[in-house]
Amino acid sequence: MRTGLRRFATPAPPAAEQPEQQEPPAPGERCEMCAEPIGPEHGPGSGHAHVVDVQTRALKCTCRPCYLLFGPEGAGGGRFRAVPERYRYAPSVPLAAATWESIGIPVRMAFFFTNSAMEETVAFYPSPAGATESLLPLDAWSELLDATPAVADLTPDVEALLVNKTDDGGFECFLVPIDACYQLVGLVRTYWKGFDGGEEAWTAIDGFFNDLRGFSEQVEVRDD
Repeated sequence: MRTGLRRFATPAPPAAEQPEQQEPPAPGERCEMCAEPIGPEHGPGSGHAHVVDVQTRALKCTCRPCYLLFGPEGAGGGRFRAVPERYRYAPSVPLAAATWESIGIPVRMAFFFTNSAMEETVAFYPSPAGATESLLPLDAWSELLDATPAVADLTPDVEALLVNKTDDGGFECFLVPIDACYQLVGLVRTYWKGFDGGEEAWTAIDGFFNDLRGFSEQVEVRDD
């Protein structure tokens, strides 16, 4: 899961701030599928396009043609999958504190995705050491999905449910491309200092979530 995390240590600027004319790719920045030069051309906050190697969980930076090649289901024998560009946001999700505690996440952020090779859902949270796995009870995952049906239709391997516990004790959920989660992990690894992270780290993390809220499609949350 830590493969390629250094690519996400510095967040890309929001789409609205990116110049109309893209800069040439940096030296050595080439497609890992065909070796053609690449530039920032993917979705908000994630830089250029990415493809997931389902077997190794590695992210590969790709040019747009290679990205589109692996978009259809089963392309390339199913080993590689293009990371989608969907962003959805569900504010104030009615996720009880007891449910969060049962998931076993020691911090306020975590992301969940389905690993098709393992045929199970896995949970990770950002830490100074990288993406740290948490054992996820199946019933807790079911409760989380039931609470967030509008962001629960995740594409295996390439989309994740990102959960953030807000300052008021509530929860917000995002359906995001998996590379957005790795970007968050990269921010934590880069800026975290000491026990509580420090002001610089939390400024970067809060900015990341503010950007997500800004360019994600807001969806309704079930209120039973």
